[in-house]
Amino acid sequence: MSNTITRIQEPVTGREPMADPAQPLFALSQFYRALNGRDLTLMERNWESSPEAAMDNPLGGIRRGWAEIRRTYEALFDAPWSYSFEFWDYTLHRGADVFWVVGRERGRLSNETETLDLAIRTTRLFRLSGGSWRQAHHHGSIEEPRLLARYLTAVRGVGNELA
Repeated sequence: MSNTITRIQEPVTGREPMADPAQPLFALSQFYRALNGRDLTLMERNWESSPEAAMDNPLGGIRRGWAEIRRTYEALFDAPWSYSFEFWDYTLHRGADVFWVVGRERGRLSNETETLDLAIRTTRLFRLSGGSWRQAHHHGSIEEPRLLARYLTAVRGVGNELA
């Protein structure tokens, strides 16, 4: 593992060319492509299917295993707001069969009457499995309490349960 850590400012949006699945950027971009495209099938391919997969974020608390994690994405994808997210100002750390990124996520949710700009501290960990990088862990935090409350209200709209 390298001792050099470089901060990367170029955002990952999911629109990057995805030519080499052996590269970490492929998996990271695939995640944002699934997220911004509301593509549950692609999201499932991005996540590890083992019970060790874990997600801790403002929408769903701590979720373990793909079946629980999936519920959070279903709720977000069903939310009536339009949205987009990108990952930026991050560092990428890599071992032989694992990599993780630590950085910031920008998001924007909007509807006919309101726009909500989000700032989320984000960490994602991926493991190499069968020649593909699969996400094994995600942690996201919104620091500002009022922004967090507005985000939860927007996504947890009528008929959209997140327990």
